[in-house]
Amino acid sequence: MLSESSGKILGPILSTVVLRIAVAALLMVGLNAQAPVSERAQARLAREVRHEIVMLPYFDVFDNIAYKVNGYTVTLMGQVTQPKLKSDAEKAVKGVEGVEKVDNQIEVLPLSPNDDRLRIALYRAIYDFNSLQRYALPVIKPIRIIVKNGNVTLEGVVNSGADKTVVGMRANGVSGVFKVTNNLQVEK
Repeated sequence: MLSESSGKILGPILSTVVLRIAVAALLMVGLNAQAPVSERAQARLAREVRHEIVMLPYFDVFDNIAYKVNGYTVTLMGQVTQPKLKSDAEKAVKGVEGVEKVDNQIEVLPLSPNDDRLRIALYRAIYDFNSLQRYALPVIKPIRIIVKNGNVTLEGVVNSGADKTVVGMRANGVSGVFKVTNNLQVEK
């Protein structure tokens, strides 16, 4: 049983402990709360993230990496042919000043000799076609060719609706392709 004198001693100690817990809880909430990010800062982060992605040494026409900037968090999405490219993309984006967290949702495409054969055939069918050869000039090709188990997805940007249609027709004409999903965007 506690005496009256021990209650007088425990009262201030208990109050001090409760006060310290409350202060610690407030500090934890304050540390986890982020200041709102300005549109200008988000635009800068997006530019730097894009730059880091396109500078990856193994990033080519058969890979598609997209990203979303939300505050100080960057979400990576898309498909790549090599596991190293997935980890390199995450590492590069983590190195961008201002990025606090990277959510890497990039899918590594399965190894398949048939898909590799289709990639080469699709590249030739699209980029060697006379009216589409201008898209073969840039180092970073604007038309991305994603092949997964014989299914083809076309990503990127073209100059006109006619080019989008021609690219889709050329891809559909490659022997061994099961399905073509044409997600190409027409430049405005």
